[in-house]
Amino acid sequence: MALIDNNGSHELLGADASGQLVIHAPTTAPLRQPPRKSRWPARLDMLQSASGLFLALFLMAHMFFVSSILISHDAFYTVARFFEGAYFLGKPYPILVSGVVSIILAVFIGHAWLAMRKFPAGYRQYRAFVTHKNSLRHGDTSLWWLQIWTGFALFFMATIHLYDMLTQPALIGPYESADRVWTGNMWPLYLMLLFAAELHASVGLYRLAIKWGWFTAATPNRSRRRLRWAKHGISAFFITLGLVTLAAYVDLGRAHAERAGERYVPTYLNAPHTAGKH
Repeated sequence: MALIDNNGSHELLGADASGQLVIHAPTTAPLRQPPRKSRWPARLDMLQSASGLFLALFLMAHMFFVSSILISHDAFYTVARFFEGAYFLGKPYPILVSGVVSIILAVFIGHAWLAMRKFPAGYRQYRAFVTHKNSLRHGDTSLWWLQIWTGFALFFMATIHLYDMLTQPALIGPYESADRVWTGNMWPLYLMLLFAAELHASVGLYRLAIKWGWFTAATPNRSRRRLRWAKHGISAFFITLGLVTLAAYVDLGRAHAERAGERYVPTYLNAPHTAGKH
């Protein structure tokens, strides 16, 4: 059997049983098409970014809502009744708050599940990443590591808070919230939750801006530097606001401890117990 070249095509020359020369055309297998890559990892990554952005913006809005206690007790009472639909449905419906909390809780659980896809799956992966992080000493890698631990803490602490709001939506108000913070001994949880949530959200917004190219400057280094300062500013502002707000609830809860369980009545209704009589 010999190989011959016939106008650029390779053919085999051989003999049959009688000894006569026969040309055998080569049999070529069809080329296998490379498998099409799944788009689901990219879709899930987009969902993780979108849900994280939604939760971060909600957290900022939530902080402004609860900090209305710093304006006055009536201001916070008004905000609480607004979300219960009192000013456009004629009377408050706490079930509306439960509905909003249900949506937030669903998004929160979904975001946590999407984020866990990128966590170290075992002890070996964990040790490999820690070794890599310590040797690399890269700022953004350390921030991602901070997000892992704050996210892990939030999965427990935020779930407790959301469950509380889901099952007791009517107990939101100046006295009611202050009693929960102080008399209900929830202030240690809220203190840890404040730091974990604000750090996790600010780092998340920073990484989203880097990932999707938001607020870019002339050079990548300048973009990172500006975004890093913005992250520090967001963290400092909301942690400070949260600490001052929590201190206000603790102070009100201590003053109201002897009448814990009493519902707040705004001053404009001329009730016997008003915001100025703690």
